[in-house]
Amino acid sequence: MKKVVAFMHVSLDGYAAGPNGEMDWIKVDEEMFDYVATLISESEIALYGRVTYELMESYWPTAADQPNASKHDIEHAEWYKKVKKVVVSKTMKDEKHPNTAIIRDNFSENISALKQETGNDIILFGSPSVARALTAENLVEVYWLFVNPILLGKGKKMFDVTGASIPLRLLTSKTFASGVICLQYEVISSK
Repeated sequence: MKKVVAFMHVSLDGYAAGPNGEMDWIKVDEEMFDYVATLISESEIALYGRVTYELMESYWPTAADQPNASKHDIEHAEWYKKVKKVVVSKTMKDEKHPNTAIIRDNFSENISALKQETGNDIILFGSPSVARALTAENLVEVYWLFVNPILLGKGKKMFDVTGASIPLRLLTSKTFASGVICLQYEVISSK
């Protein structure tokens, strides 16, 4: 059974984006790209919300073709073209995007069905609203949180957990030269 791995940047005070969706505070560099390359390369499904998907789709299909493309741009663009993309959106139009499916309704059932397929894990990139919905439905098994050294004070919360608490176990931590700390947690199952 596949696991859903939520791969998120977050501010120290728990925001995944600024009030208007700003992400210019997020620190990324080659050290970080190299660290997560294995996780990304082994995944078979990339899960996005509409906004994150549109951002990715505007860059990655042609990123490797640019004259100044970095090693990461080339490798990630190649992966992006191959990976099955699943977009959670009630408003996205049925445009033809290669290797892309849209989930418009029955969110929990559709994600649960994806998890039943054989193969490697499902990676959720960004998409804080989808991450919150998956968390509320107990559909995330692992969180990779890249804690950025900034206090935003306001914005879009990474977590808005109401009801029962969700116990987590720290699997790994890594501090980057940029000051970002990656914390990898797994959900402790109550089953």
